[in-house]
Amino acid sequence: MERVHTAATVLIIPGLRDHVAEHWQTLLQAKLTKVRAVPPLQVNGLDCNARVEAIQHELEQIEGDVVLVAHSAGVLMVAHWAARYDRPIKGALLAAPPDLQAQWPAAYPSPDTLRANGWAPLPITKLPFPSIVAASSNDHLASLEAVSAMARGWGSQLELLGAVGHLNPAAGFGPWPGAETFIQTLDR
Repeated sequence: MERVHTAATVLIIPGLRDHVAEHWQTLLQAKLTKVRAVPPLQVNGLDCNARVEAIQHELEQIEGDVVLVAHSAGVLMVAHWAARYDRPIKGALLAAPPDLQAQWPAAYPSPDTLRANGWAPLPITKLPFPSIVAASSNDHLASLEAVSAMARGWGSQLELLGAVGHLNPAAGFGPWPGAETFIQTLDR
C-alpha cells in the first residue's frame, strides 16, 4: 500500500456509524502516516455533545497543525465543535453532510431524535478555518441545494462530486482517492 504523507496530522471524524472497515475514511486512515481518529462512543452514540467532546479530546492529543476529515454526521459534529472551541485548524474536508431538515430513510435516526440529542440547531456560521464541502447530487440524506447552503454558510469551497450517493460503502465507496487530493490541497 502506498503511504500518504502530510505535514499536518489528519483527524478522521466518522459519522454515526463510526468506523466501518470498508469505508473510505477507514481505508484512508490506514494509508496516512500522521493520523488519528475519533473513536466510537461506547454509550450515548446519538449525543451530539458527547461527540463534540470526543473531537476535542482527540485534538488535545495532537501537537501542531491539524486537517479534519469528516463524513456525514461527522461534518455536523465539526460545525458544533467549531462553534464551541477555538483551536487553530489548518483545514477541513467535509464530505456528504446530511440535512437535519430532511426526512431520512427508516434506518437512520429521525430529525426529532437528533434534535432531542442536541444536533439542532446546526451552527451555520463561517468556519474559522479553510474548508472544502464535498457534495453529491443524489445523496438520500441531503439535497444538493441543502448542502450548497451549508457550504455557503460555513464559507466553504463547494466541490460537486456528481452522483455518488452518500459517499459510503452502500454507494460503492470503498476507496475514495479524491479525499487524498483534497487533503493535500488543505495541507499546503
